[in-house]
Amino acid sequence: MSVSKERTVSLWMNTEVAPDDSPLRGTETADVVVVGSGIAGLSTACELAQRGKDVVVLDRGPIGKGMTSRTTAHLVAISDDSFDAFIKLRGLKLAKLYYKSQSAAVDRIEKVQADERIACNFRRVDGFLFPAIGSDPSELSPELEASRRIGVAVEEAEGVPFKGQDTVRCLRYLDQGTFHPLKYLRGLADAILSRKGRLYADSVVESVEEDDGVVTVRTTEGHTVRAKAAVVATNSPINDRVALHTKQAPYRTYAMAYTIPRGTMPDALYWDTLDPYHYVRLQPGPGTTDYLIVGGADHKTGEADDAWVRFEGLESWIRGLVPELGRETHRWSGQIMDPIDYSGFIGRAPGAKNVYIATGDSGQGITHGVVASLITKRGSAWEELYDPSRKTVSAIKNFITENVTAVKNFGEYVPPGELKSTEDLMLGQARSSAKAWPRSQPIAVRMAPCIAAPPCARMSAATCTGIRSKSVGTVRVTDRILRLMGLR
Repeated sequence: MSVSKERTVSLWMNTEVAPDDSPLRGTETADVVVVGSGIAGLSTACELAQRGKDVVVLDRGPIGKGMTSRTTAHLVAISDDSFDAFIKLRGLKLAKLYYKSQSAAVDRIEKVQADERIACNFRRVDGFLFPAIGSDPSELSPELEASRRIGVAVEEAEGVPFKGQDTVRCLRYLDQGTFHPLKYLRGLADAILSRKGRLYADSVVESVEEDDGVVTVRTTEGHTVRAKAAVVATNSPINDRVALHTKQAPYRTYAMAYTIPRGTMPDALYWDTLDPYHYVRLQPGPGTTDYLIVGGADHKTGEADDAWVRFEGLESWIRGLVPELGRETHRWSGQIMDPIDYSGFIGRAPGAKNVYIATGDSGQGITHGVVASLITKRGSAWEELYDPSRKTVSAIKNFITENVTAVKNFGEYVPPGELKSTEDLMLGQARSSAKAWPRSQPIAVRMAPCIAAPPCARMSAATCTGIRSKSVGTVRVTDRILRLMGLR
């Protein structure tokens, strides 16, 4: 099903991106075929078209009406998973590259909207991280220290414009941004068309195949595009059924829009330290009215079926902080792909020569999408950070947690020889090793029993990733799971 046909409707979705789009018919040729017409697809197509490349864009639904139409469009260079966590998992060097790449993405949006004269409400605003209600403000200290180590323009501040929060300690991130995402996509589409690019809607891609230097993209209707290269820029990759899907997990996030008198609060981005966190921004509205957009209440896709309860929770939270809030105008949800090591998968697809991918937005789909367009230039300094074939050994704990949905509360990974038996493994025990494990010796993981799912569901979830599980709560990480991680 196309995302545009989901029940909820975002604040942006009535904006037409390419009103004259039509399905692919017959066979076309191009320098590059791009699958997906969200921020990643259209940004990449626009960059290539500006460099004189012949570009074709395909989408399963209307152009620009995929998950980008369900974003809340916070343009921030700050890691969604926190820089403190990022440094611990991947090191200071890659954390710095992450910040530089995400900052470059915001800069690129600013330049493109100016050069192409796209009226999309782009503006530079500050971002504020503040403590979740009832939490200890000292929790901000590790993030402040990590941000300063990276070189982020951040300062301590006092107060955010919410009821009862006027003196709370917070972190102020300078010079972030925001905009109207679909107005921006409409400008990108116009820029592509003006350079002889072609946009095809309602064209469901069935296969992406390479042969003798030619990439053939085929739709379910039997129509094809033959090109020198292909970029698969879909929310979830359609050309890789295993490797990348096991390195990221889909999460559902929720958002609501309300009217608010203009000038009620400063135009900025706000998010708290709750997990999952709340996020708030403003969008210019008609006359003297603006829209306040609030989001949060994330959960792993398929683990909850209580959307309306989550909307009610968001409304209760924001009305308690902003008494001036007016009527609700929109409510919607969207899916994000959360990679196990905090940055997207952007670059040459594993095992491919001329097929490239962009996925794993980690809650920052807009900036990740623009990073994808910037990596089209060969020799990018960011290739190591975003390489789809990368092997992040330190992220194996996240890998297993995301791939065994029914099994909770994992303890730790203990290399062979440290225990007489798996029964000696304690819940919550923390120990890790960056070394590769011998083929003949499995890794043992001890976990608490899962109350939420019956044994059959637990086994089903475990075996799908190559884990063999017993009801006593011991998991053996087999050769298959290590191969998926690239560790064997």
